[in-house]
Amino acid sequence: MGQKTNPIGIRLGIIRGWDSNWYAHKKDFGNKLIEDHKIRTYLNARINKGGISKIVIERTLNKLIVTIHTSKPGIIIGKGGGEVDRIKEELKKLTGKDDVQINILEIRRPELDAQIVADTIARQLEGRINFKRAVKMSIASALRMGAEGIKVRVGGRLGGAEIARSEEIKQGRTPLHTLRMDIDYANVFAQTVYGKIGIKVWICKGEVLAKRDLNPNILAGGGKEGAPERGGFENRGGGDRRDDRRGGGAGGDRRGGGRSGGGAAGGGRR
Repeated sequence: MGQKTNPIGIRLGIIRGWDSNWYAHKKDFGNKLIEDHKIRTYLNARINKGGISKIVIERTLNKLIVTIHTSKPGIIIGKGGGEVDRIKEELKKLTGKDDVQINILEIRRPELDAQIVADTIARQLEGRINFKRAVKMSIASALRMGAEGIKVRVGGRLGGAEIARSEEIKQGRTPLHTLRMDIDYANVFAQTVYGKIGIKVWICKGEVLAKRDLNPNILAGGGKEGAPERGGFENRGGGDRRDDRRGGGAGGDRRGGGRSGGGAAGGGRR
């Protein structure tokens, strides 16, 4: 099942939280769900080069709170905050609500965010960069920033070939069946002159051994990978996450297999 299920969806309620946090009566549920989809579609099109990782939507009785997780907050905020104000007014027209609040959270390590990595590869493919080069550069960046493993699969008319095919490049480990393993996943496509090329990215950030707060904005905490991050670990002790990947110990280099220096955390893995 782990190979066929969305790695994020299968971990909801275990180590990941929901991107939409609200309650609705069954008569209103469908309308709010469609409204969430419209908000996300609009913002991704409106800020298509803003490095958006995800959009968290929360609702109270008469208030709509939209939290944008991005690696380029300056683009979204604009000069003197003018861009945010314009986006807020546009969202008010889109949703028909008078009270709309927009929060911007910066992702500090975009190399470890699957959505941003996939978007980066897609933009490179659209710029006619060789797909193997683009994928290998992204893999090297993720491993350099502390990922335990990364897998990238691209499919389509790669390099303008007559026959579509898919190729997969991976390094490290990405155990999809282990639900305590923090796997970030994204699926995007690049619109090239030869047609669409699909890109799937899995990034393994290590095991979550402690109980964590599932609120995605608490996990973001103002940045990615560290203090605490989107989809990352709780900030136990406030230090840099590279020294606290498994909740407490110094660990060896996990690029070459991930088991050296795991200590007690590695002992109970099987």
